[in-house]
Amino acid sequence: MISANHLKPGSVIKYNNQMHVVVEANHHKPGKGATIIRAKLRNLKTGILTPDTLRPEDMFEDAHLEQRAMQYLYKDDLGYCLMDEKTYEQVHVSKENMGETLDYVKENMVVTASFCDGEIIIVMPPIHVDLKIIETEPGVRGNTVAGGSKPAKLETGKVIRVPLFIETGEVIKVDTRTAEYVERV
Repeated sequence: MISANHLKPGSVIKYNNQMHVVVEANHHKPGKGATIIRAKLRNLKTGILTPDTLRPEDMFEDAHLEQRAMQYLYKDDLGYCLMDEKTYEQVHVSKENMGETLDYVKENMVVTASFCDGEIIIVMPPIHVDLKIIETEPGVRGNTVAGGSKPAKLETGKVIRVPLFIETGEVIKVDTRTAEYVERV
């Protein structure tokens, strides 16, 4: 059992008799009253995102997941093909189970697949990935007073904010937990 107080993004719990992954869990202390946790939970079967307010003492059944390193190979009509790095077994995963991981992975990248009862329920990208910028506006000299940023489209199609000095064609490190620029590579 896990208390709502210990929920963190990526945790998988049994909520309303169904498996959910915690997308967001923020502690909130109102002016009066007890602390509450504002959580966003994604149903692993339906993919529906449910916002909810929880009390810190609420208890949930913690799902026991087996995690394996798998290599993302390619996308085809059956879905996204992953290969187990130890057994070389290939498995096709649906777009829903890949989730936001698709915003950060390229072919041949290693991801972490979480299994429940022998089935992949969620795929997580590495914490930091190196991606090439395929499109961004040129930085304008003199616009750096406030430490500005600009949108940049990555090779996976994801758009993030980057500093003004970053140009098209550069490779940057991205934090997949927050979708933020970390550094140039």
